[in-house]
Formats: sequence, structure tokens, C-alpha cells
Amino acid sequence: MYCCEDGRTDILSLDFDELAEAVGELGEKKFRAKQIYSWLHVKRVTDFDSMTDLSAQLRALLKEKFCIKSLFVVKKLESARDNTVKYLYRLPDGNHVESVLMEYEHGNTVCVSTQVGCKMGCRFCASTIAGYKRDLSPSEILAQVYTAGRESGRKIGGVVLMGIGEPLDNYDNVIRFLRLLSSKDGMNMSLRHVSLSTCGIVPRIYDLAKLGLGLTLSISLHAADNRSRSEIMPVNDRYGINELMTACRDYFSTTGRRISFEYALIDGHNDSREDARKLSELLGDMVCHVNIIPVNKIKERNFTSDRKSAQRFRGYLDELGINATVRRTLGADIDAACGQLRREYEI
Repeated sequence: MYCCEDGRTDILSLDFDELAEAVGELGEKKFRAKQIYSWLHVKRVTDFDSMTDLSAQLRALLKEKFCIKSLFVVKKLESARDNTVKYLYRLPDGNHVESVLMEYEHGNTVCVSTQVGCKMGCRFCASTIAGYKRDLSPSEILAQVYTAGRESGRKIGGVVLMGIGEPLDNYDNVIRFLRLLSSKDGMNMSLRHVSLSTCGIVPRIYDLAKLGLGLTLSISLHAADNRSRSEIMPVNDRYGINELMTACRDYFSTTGRRISFEYALIDGHNDSREDARKLSELLGDMVCHVNIIPVNKIKERNFTSDRKSAQRFRGYLDELGINATVRRTLGADIDAACGQLRREYEI
């Protein structure tokens, strides 16, 4: 059972059947659970007193037994260029995470964090510098989506699990979050509008494939050979490229879903024509897409690249027949890459 800091049950992390059972234990009929679940996941209230079609007695009992985890907006940065909004949230235990609300032609997408900090140690990533503290609960991941929608007044149509943390390192909580997000009694978001990014925890890729959730799997690849990848991504020492690619092929054959490979371009490390050739050999037989990302500058590292370099590398891949795009830069005027705001705030 998921609990809050004071020992009460974390009601926002319960699925409908669990909530119905808990409400039944309070002596209430099942239809009350449907009302409460709607208040939490459709109307997305943050306190029990807002549940106005419940009796005062039941609301008092709910407050005694349960809590609704909510996030406090410590800082909000809004881009003057593209309507991107970056949020720094304080969690109930005093830790901080970030999320980013992005506007696209097809609608609004929230990039959410799944952990406080990260264990993976990728050398170009700001999220890992302060170290890992803990996993986020399903409710804390979900609350990032609900809060962004409530604060912005925008309808959220998609979610990207690409913020602070490694989603597959917090596997059980992330899967429960996805079940809650897609619940027909709640937000009812199709998981085809969800993308999960992983640096390559191979056993969990196989587990995810078996669930058949329909989401898009994004692999943070960033290099096409083991030496180059291990230099910037320690996870590659545990799950090498060949093992990772085998898992990716299994994911596609099991789910039929095209995989996206993220490639953070680093000048002088993975940006040459030869690097493009190696990448084309690695991915040439796969139904996939390469998303080239100009690496974000962080003060503790010397890694750099720009859109000009990214477009040049895309040209190399185009010549080799690999489907690739350069990621659109959003929120550049507010440092919208995850990890930077939390780190600066906590230093």
C-alpha cells in the first residue's frame, strides 16, 4: 500500500478496484468509490472538501484515512518564444523535481520526472549530477500531469517520461502511473500518446514488451559502439549495445511499435561521418527513427553541439538511408532541459 509521510494512505496512487475496496471497508457503497475516483482523476481536486456531493461525515473520514498528494510550484518559467513552461515542484517530503509543458501543433505534452535524481550517471546529463535520492510514487508522477494542466489551463494530450530519473529503474511505480493515466474512469489518455525514454535497462524492456501497452519506446542510445557509449553512459558497461539491440528487436516484434532512438550529439565524440556509418549499420534492419538532439550545455561538463552540427549529422544519416530528424528546440530561453533548475535551486 502506498502511504503519505504521515502514514495515511496515498489515495491518488490507488487504482479503481483498490479504491472501491478501501471505500467498502469504510462501510460505503461502491458508487461512492466512482464519485471519489472522478473527483481525483477527472476533476483533479487536491482536497477532500472540494468533493461536494459527498457528505461532510464521509469527507471527514476520508481526510482521516487518506491524503491527496499534491505538488507545490516553487518556480515557474515561461518561454517568450514558444509557450513552453517549466515547473520546479516541491514534493511533500521537501525534495524537488521538474516537469516541462510543451506546445505542439497537435496539442500539449508534459515531460515528467520519475525519480528524484538519477543513478545512471550519463556524463552529459544535468539530472544525474546531484545524485539519486528516491523513486517517485505513482501519485507524484501523475500529479505533475494534473498540476501542469491545472496551472496552465491547457488540455494535456500527451506525456513524455523523459524528465529527471530513469523510468525503467522505477518500473513498478511507472507502470502503475501508466495504468492510472489511461484508466477509462479517469483521465483516459491513450498510451499511444505516451513516450517512455530509457537509457537501456534490458530486462525491463522485455517486461515492458510483454505488457503490450501501446506506448512509444525511446532508447537513449547516443553512440553506435560500446567504447564510445560506455565513455558517456555507464549503463552500457552492464548492458552492451548488442544486448540492447536484441531487446529492441524483441520489443518491435512483440508490440509492432516503432522504436525511437535518441542521439544526443556531442562535438568531437559521436558526430563524425564514421559515427553515422556505424549507426546506420547498427540500425539498418530495424523499423525505427533517430531523433538527433543538440546536447544541452551544463557548467560541470565541456560537452557541446548546436543545430548546425545536428543538421550536418542528419545529412550523413539521410545519405545512408536512415530516417532521422533534429529535435525541435523548445524553451531554449528558459533552460528547459530537465535537471538544471532543480540543481541550481538546491545548490
